Amino acid sequence: MKFNKINRIAGVALLAVVAGLGMSSCTKDTDGSPQIPAGNPVATKIMPDSAAGGAIVTLTGTGLGDIRTIVFEKQNVAAGFQPTLNTDNVLIFRVPTDVLGGKQTITFTNSAGNTLTVPFKALAYPTVSDVSNYNFTKGTVITITGNNFDDVTAVAIADSVKGISDAATVVSKSKTQLVVQMPTTTLTRGTLSITNGTGRMRTRQEFVNVDKAYQIFTDAYGTGFQDGSWGDAAAVSSKEFKSGAASIGKNYQKGNWHLAAFANWSASAIPYSADYTYVTGWIKGASADYTLYLTTDANKAGFGEFVEANKIDVKAGVWNYFKIKLSDMDFWLAGKTLKQVGFRIKGPDKQDETFYFDDVMLVK
Repeated sequence: MKFNKINRIAGVALLAVVAGLGMSSCTKDTDGSPQIPAGNPVATKIMPDSAAGGAIVTLTGTGLGDIRTIVFEKQNVAAGFQPTLNTDNVLIFRVPTDVLGGKQTITFTNSAGNTLTVPFKALAYPTVSDVSNYNFTKGTVITITGNNFDDVTAVAIADSVKGISDAATVVSKSKTQLVVQMPTTTLTRGTLSITNGTGRMRTRQEFVNVDKAYQIFTDAYGTGFQDGSWGDAAAVSSKEFKSGAASIGKNYQKGNWHLAAFANWSASAIPYSADYTYVTGWIKGASADYTLYLTTDANKAGFGEFVEANKIDVKAGVWNYFKIKLSDMDFWLAGKTLKQVGFRIKGPDKQDETFYFDDVMLVK
């Protein structure tokens, strides 16, 4: 009797397992999305109706179930979305990071092939990560690297305080690169305003008008200036330059504290003026990273001294731009005439090193 009772219990358990397996085999596998059939999608509202890449957008309406693709019109950029968050009345998605800016439609397509198009404005302002040069004269071509340049319509050198804006010429444009030719302008320095299908932005980078600056050296020595270097003499080089066609090359000998200097012993030496705001220029680095110290004979410490506020870190083998506010360094005491501007190095200790200097200027 006990044996039969055990068999009956085992039989019931087996039937339960088999029944459970049968029921589970009849259940449809899903990805977790709401089981809403595809309908005829109709939009009520899209919020927001304009946004930048990465923003979350909500579409409300009816018949929004089982949407399979979301595509932005310009160059058919697909948007990502999570079906498990959507219902027949609400669809949540994200603007793709590579969306092209400007007014366009978004097309929604469900599993039945039914589509819905909704107007939208993608915000893709120009962004600037790098520029080929910060200095310009009329006709200078500058290459700007960044994003969202393919629909640029206007570029200008501008100063909002002075109310001056002079149009530059767009030479070429792509998604990530913009090439412009600089105009004639009365501005000493200014930022670029760049306008595309989204709107206008102003660059953080400021550009210096060489013709309005005091030129210590550009393609040649400025008026009255000559080489005043310590150790090996500096020499004009037509092989290395950042702008124009020449720079100044200076060999710093191993073990000696050399100094590259621009000297003006003539009557055209520069009298003090509070109007000068920056000292600027380009330095091409040597075989390793070094620090150069900018020095003048019109400062407090004295010519050739190492002042921490005056140091310039120079990366190896590339052109390094510097623009230093005179009020942030020991450069020029009121009442003194500026006759010498130099760049000194501690060392080098391992070997001789050569640096090149270009577009050394004072800027108001």
